[in-house]
Amino acid sequence: MTYVVTENCIKCKYTDCVEVCPVDCFYEGENMLVIHPDECIDCGVCVPECPAEAIFADTEPQATPHWLEINRLYADLWPNITAKKAPLPDADKENGRKGKETDLSPQPASEEIT
Repeated sequence: MTYVVTENCIKCKYTDCVEVCPVDCFYEGENMLVIHPDECIDCGVCVPECPAEAIFADTEPQATPHWLEINRLYADLWPNITAKKAPLPDADKENGRKGKETDLSPQPASEEIT
């Protein structure tokens, strides 16, 4: 079993889950996070931390094989994220909106210049 990030993370990208992950298995895209299924240790500590309720065990109906493959694909392409960041500007407005999968950006997170 593994956990996967699903559609409701798109355009929200809350990172509360990242902060509690003991194995740093989250990866960051431009407008979504994913979990690397081969790195996840199935502890589940990220699930209650997600304000968007977008993380599910791959055995739950919301975590279809499609979402498992999206997590696997982008975890291999996007940079690892290990610290909490601010959510996207319209995260609260986007939280819970249906039909966001078409908004998924394949781009990795842009590097912040400090």
